[in-house]
Amino acid sequence: MPQRNDAAIWSGLFRISADSGQTLQAQIRQAIVAAILDRQIAASMPLPSCRILAEKLGVARGTVVLAFQQLVDQGFLVARERRGHFVNPEVLATPAKPHAKSPDQGSEVDWKALRQYAASDMPRPAKHENWIKASYPFVYGQFDPALFPTAEWRECNRMALAVLEIRNWAADMVDRDDPLLIEQIQARLLPRRGIFANPDEIIVTLGAQNALYMLATLLMTRGTKVAMEDPGYPDARSIFRLAGADIRPVPVDRNGLVTSFIPDDARFIFTTPSHHCPTMVPLSTERRQDLLARATRNDQIIIEDGYDSQLVDAAPQQALKSSDRAGRVIYVGSMSKTLAPGLRMGYIVAPAELVAELRALRRFMLRHPPANNQRAVALFLSLGHHEALVRRLSTAFEERRKRLAHAISAFLPEWRSTATSGGTSLWLEGPRGTDARRLAESAASRGVIIEPGDRFFDQSPLPQQYLRLGISSIALQHIEPGIRELATAAGRRPAAA
Repeated sequence: MPQRNDAAIWSGLFRISADSGQTLQAQIRQAIVAAILDRQIAASMPLPSCRILAEKLGVARGTVVLAFQQLVDQGFLVARERRGHFVNPEVLATPAKPHAKSPDQGSEVDWKALRQYAASDMPRPAKHENWIKASYPFVYGQFDPALFPTAEWRECNRMALAVLEIRNWAADMVDRDDPLLIEQIQARLLPRRGIFANPDEIIVTLGAQNALYMLATLLMTRGTKVAMEDPGYPDARSIFRLAGADIRPVPVDRNGLVTSFIPDDARFIFTTPSHHCPTMVPLSTERRQDLLARATRNDQIIIEDGYDSQLVDAAPQQALKSSDRAGRVIYVGSMSKTLAPGLRMGYIVAPAELVAELRALRRFMLRHPPANNQRAVALFLSLGHHEALVRRLSTAFEERRKRLAHAISAFLPEWRSTATSGGTSLWLEGPRGTDARRLAESAASRGVIIEPGDRFFDQSPLPQQYLRLGISSIALQHIEPGIRELATAAGRRPAAA
């Protein structure tokens, strides 16, 4: 923003011309009014003094004084003693006027016609911007402020700002990652999933979606056939379609992806085997073996998203990547469900040759994820804070999951939920005739936030009777009252306490 005496900027805003048919005073008033209505001057910013503006515009000081006084009389400016002239806040409170086009400007640019990718046409994510203020936020993928390790995270950030640490991350790493973070991913995160990788087989990303976007950009083109779970991860589907891929939906049942329906001509297979998105069912051992065998037999590449697998389950499964002997599985991991989704820290584990190509591609996209964040996360892992957090979250979420399942059984008995031993959400199927989107609107009016399930499907018409309830952000004591309110929104009379 221009400062009070930044006269060069002010004179650029208030241009006048001797060739204009209007008086100098009128031109000054028009320039100030246009700057105000175009929101180029903030209410907290004083205009330059009459003397300074007169000098820069080359006009008499009295001309500027009269222009300012008339704008005060009209309500555009307010004069504050010993502080100068300011924009009237009431003017800024009204909607901004649309820019008027002069005849010589021609027609507006059709940006949609110029775009090469129809990103805005893809299904939008479920956005709950005010979820933290809701009474019963059954949202997925967000964090619980009460469980976030604030003190430990601050400690690691303070350590990352020490002089010697700054020397480790302040330089441009171009196409490298923080070696300590790679070491910690290799030693502390991957073995939990049964994965053992060399440092040159790991690359850090800005979360799982950035990882999928890089893989799609590098490996897919128009017409590339990609087999995907249906229902499945909608943002992965959109990312692949933006790359031109031909999505082949594959059904899911209580044992996960039905591998016998995978087309033999699919070049890639995307799957969430640990906890299927969105039903949370794990891929059975038999189908895991069949999936790996099919990939080898048909020369296919598997992209495994370790979706919702960071926590400790009662019956944990190792990653599909851990059984890969042919180098056909690319593993995508993230720390969003344990640390925080806003941190945007993920990684890819793949053969070294592919990782080298991903590094070359990433250099042109963003060079590397912020190195200070990488170092802070590395310290968080190395000090054992992440291990302690995983245990705390796993215990809390297991208790919440049981409480949620019990509440659904008590207050929504006609709804069927997927029986799973882990994950941070429950997938529900309502009775015939249920419209989950209408239910979500009705529930929101009662302080209950839920996620309709139609966005996870790739079929027409979209099924309307499904919804997902997240447990990562709602306190244990709010789960049962929240389901009571949801049942009321669904038209059921609340049961007696």
